[in-house]
Amino acid sequence: MLFLPASVPAQDVSARVAAFIRTANARELSNYFNATIDLSVPGTEGTFSKAQSEIIMRNFFTKYPPASYTQSHQGQSKDGSQYAIGMYKSGNVVFRAYYLIKTVNGKPAIHQLKFESEE
Repeated sequence: MLFLPASVPAQDVSARVAAFIRTANARELSNYFNATIDLSVPGTEGTFSKAQSEIIMRNFFTKYPPASYTQSHQGQSKDGSQYAIGMYKSGNVVFRAYYLIKTVNGKPAIHQLKFESEE
C-alpha cells in the first residue's frame, strides 16, 4: 500500500493518477479517491463510495485494458482544485478521460473521474 505525507502536492498526485490509469491499477488509483466520488464509465454513472469506485474501475480496466493513456491538458482552478484531461485508448475504442482533484483535510483526493467514449 502506498502512504503519502499530507504535504504531497496535487501536481505530484496528478502524475501518479495518470500513471495508475496508464497501467490500469484500480487499487492504487483508489488510494486517491475521496470518501465519495462522482464516477462515470460506460454503463455506470453516479456518486459512489471509495470501495464501490475501486470495483467499478477494476471492471472498466478489465473490459477496456489500456493500450495507451496520454494526458493532453491539466490545470488549476481558482479554488486550488487540479484537473486533467486525457485520451485513454483500449483496442479500437478511445475514451476522453477527465479527473478533478480537490484538497480535503490537507490531502489531495479525486472527487470526479470520467471516461467518455469518443464514438
